[in-house]
Amino acid sequence: MAKATREAYGEELAKLVKENPKIVVLDADLAGSTKSAVGGKEAPERFFDMGIAEANMIGVAAGFAASGYIPFASSFAMFCTGRVWEQVRNSVAYPGLNVKIVGSHSGISVGEDGVTHQAIEDIAIMRAITGLRVYVPCDQYETKAVIDYVAENDGPCYVRLGRSAVDDVFTPDKKFDITKINILKSGAKIAVFCCGLMVQSTLKAAEMLKEEGIDITVVDVCAIKPADEEGIARVLEDHETIFTVEEHSVLGGLGSLVCEIAADRCPRKIHRIGMYGFGESADWKTLLKEYNLDGEGVYNQIKGYL
Repeated sequence: MAKATREAYGEELAKLVKENPKIVVLDADLAGSTKSAVGGKEAPERFFDMGIAEANMIGVAAGFAASGYIPFASSFAMFCTGRVWEQVRNSVAYPGLNVKIVGSHSGISVGEDGVTHQAIEDIAIMRAITGLRVYVPCDQYETKAVIDYVAENDGPCYVRLGRSAVDDVFTPDKKFDITKINILKSGAKIAVFCCGLMVQSTLKAAEMLKEEGIDITVVDVCAIKPADEEGIARVLEDHETIFTVEEHSVLGGLGSLVCEIAADRCPRKIHRIGMYGFGESADWKTLLKEYNLDGEGVYNQIKGYL
């Protein structure tokens, strides 16, 4: 079943709010879009619409965390990372407060809102903050597992979600270890690391390559920071040709992460597939096709190199 990761977030947040009276929900005038409103309905007295004031929202979230609450602060990924980077760094990460920042509408698949709303640098800037964990789930089930995990584990984090409905990668009975990579398909010499919506694109590319007799290993990397360095290094050691695929700039995101691990543990040439500049305004499927990040585009880029 196709469901947006932001919708899965709203559903899981509603469950957690009902179960845990310490959870509070904050949003920056976008609760209907981020789906935090679904969680807020369970306990209206613990839901706070902070208006179009993201920096204030993060400051208030820090105050709640310092008072023993577990705040989930949501907005579009562009605004709850870029607009508030200094507040996240100094008011949340530096004191190590238990704030959960959830950014929806990430990447270029936000669609017609255009470049100003397309967060393609958010993983890089959040990953650079000391002590801040970063997660990029790929479907509804992994999203719910991430939300459960961050709610139970103390410390600041950023969870990156998408706007559009995406196909399920996992099944409802999947037992997740959010700290580890998931090897979704196994091949011989070629490995592709991917995250978020690009997991679905890479799996489609893998099907197309298989029809030509090319079997690739597909690796879902949900935990960007701290990453499963041991697991990633093992994949690097077992494969000769490595690709990374992300709906994000090729600078500072998943591609950079894999390059860093390769440099430290197992030297490999890494072929990074992602954004090399700003996007444009169009519907999300058109944009993915334009920037070769749909299944066919990922296939063409991998096949072109091979």
